[in-house]
Formats: sequence, structure tokens, C-alpha cells
Amino acid sequence: MADTLTKLTYQTVQQGKNYLSFAHKTLLTQVQKIVAPSTRPTFTLPLELVPIIQAKLDSLSAADLADAEAGVYPTSLLFDDPWADYLRYYPMLCLDTPKIWERIDRKQYQKFSSEVDTVGYPSYYVQNFHHQTDGYLSDDSANLYDLQVEILFGGSADPMRRRILAPLKAGIQQAFADVPAKQQRVLDIACGTGRTLRAIRATLPQAALYGTDLSPAYLRKANELLSQLPGELPQLIQANAEELPYLDNYFHAISCVFLFHELPGVARQNIIEQAFRTLQPGGTFVICDSIQLSDSPELAPAMEGFDEIFHEPYYQHYTSDDLALRLTTAGFADVRTEVHFMSKYLIATKSK
Repeated sequence: MADTLTKLTYQTVQQGKNYLSFAHKTLLTQVQKIVAPSTRPTFTLPLELVPIIQAKLDSLSAADLADAEAGVYPTSLLFDDPWADYLRYYPMLCLDTPKIWERIDRKQYQKFSSEVDTVGYPSYYVQNFHHQTDGYLSDDSANLYDLQVEILFGGSADPMRRRILAPLKAGIQQAFADVPAKQQRVLDIACGTGRTLRAIRATLPQAALYGTDLSPAYLRKANELLSQLPGELPQLIQANAEELPYLDNYFHAISCVFLFHELPGVARQNIIEQAFRTLQPGGTFVICDSIQLSDSPELAPAMEGFDEIFHEPYYQHYTSDDLALRLTTAGFADVRTEVHFMSKYLIATKSK
């Protein structure tokens, strides 16, 4: 009975998030047509793709629920949504939207407020990704990010993140069963607001967790989110993932979620090589990112124009980039891939 109740509750919550996201997008689209009409292209999902995407979303939810029921992570993680944050910042998100419309019309893709210091960051990073105000470099941006991503993906961002947990946990158990849990070290590259680290903590409650990110604002938000959890606080460091500040062969597992599509090709390779350098022999590296054209050619219409509409300057190159080849070039072995909903996963091992 408990399993049935969990399933029904989970399905209801996910469906509710999907409906709320759709309602938000629809309402703002109508408001924009009235108060800020634009001749620039907007994203409209072809009707023939709706049942295909819905089927993929249902499959993602089923996989998420199955892993929880199998004990990969606790079922409580299925409902670990920051509702207080969402309610608190939703009015701010709506008030911020006209600024986004204005930047889109003026093609202002690298506009930051005077309080934001952009010196010292890689040029590819100093962007208003997703047309976000101040890109990734302000506290307001960090406060709005998780809500924005949940709306973009119809409430499925966390379920997509959680697809990394099973291979991450299995990799550690298979290669490092003799290592005490408290001595197992896991790094999340580009940890952002800490949502992935929070999920890893629920999955590996005793492991030593680490996170790096370029944004001090997002690291502050991550610290706020992660400090609510019991146990050892993850160690967060501001760092460029192309130059990780860790010793060789240090981590037992490394994850990287929703980063690679926002990088030029050279940076992708550099980060993969850094992951290889800092990972112990036998360790597992898991990448989660956007689907690519070769994975879901039927969704090509949904990917076309995505880079311009959502300002993702490196996305088109990413969609055809051979990430498996990049991993093997760096020295990884046993590279395998999975696809869940709108995300692709690459799981690779550093040979012993």
C-alpha cells in the first residue's frame, strides 16, 4: 500500500509541476504579445512532437521511481523540492521577465549590472545564458536559477539529475568496496546551486562530497541549500573546471551535470582531461547534459534554433560533438551512454 501511495503521490506531484510550468509559459507568452510584441523568433513545439515528448517524460518518471523503490536513493528524495524558495522567488522571476524580453530584442547577450565583476572569467562564461539577468554572476540569478530550469523542463530537472546516481553509486560499490564510506570522495564539477550534490548526499550519506563552480554567487546559494542537510558539509571551492585544484588520483567518482552544452569544444576536452587526472584508477565519471542529434533524431525540430532562442552560443556544436571520443581520447574506458527524456548520460571508467 505504501509503494502504491508513493507512486500515486509522485505522479501527481510531477504532473502538477508539468501543468504549472505549461501555464506559466502560456501566460507569459500572451502577456508578451500584448505589452512587448517582438519580431524575433520564439520557440513553438511542433504538435507532432507532443506525444513523443510526453512518452519520454513518462519513461523518465518511471525510471526515477524505480530507482527509489530499488533503494538507489530514498523515496523522500522524489519529493525534495524547494517549494519555499519557489514561492518566494516566483514574483521576482515574473518581474525579471520584461528585462529578458528587452535584452532579447536588443541582442544584448553579455550585459551585466554594474555590481557584477566579470574580470578574470573565461570569455565563454561571460554570457547571459538563457538570457538570464547577470548570467551566472549575481545572487539574484542564483536565487532564480532552479525555478527557471524547473519551468523550462516542466518539473523534470531533478529527475534528470537523479539519473546520474545509479551509475555513480554502482561504480563506487564495484571498484571501492574496501574503502570505508567516510573515505569515499565524490566531486561534482560545476555544482551550481548544489541540487546535484544534495541528491548525491541522500544517495551516499557518509561520503565526503566536493563541489566546484566558477560563480561565487551560485556557491553561496549551494552552501545555503546544503547546510540544511545533516552530516558533513560538502567542501565547495570557486574554481575553473579546466584547472581543477586537486591532486592526481584523488576522487572515487566525479559527476558533471548540465555544463558541457555551455562550453566550446576545447573547454569540454580540457575538463574531461581534468576529470581523468583527478579520478582514481577504477573511478567513475558521469556526465549528464542535453540530448544530441544522434540520440534522438526525431527531436531535431525541438533542437533547431534552441541556441538562438535561449542564447546557448555553443549548443549547435555540442549537438554533434562526439563526447564518447573525447572521453576515450583522455584515457577513459568502458564508455557507455544512456538517454532519458531531454538528457544524455555518458558513464566512463578510469582503467586500473
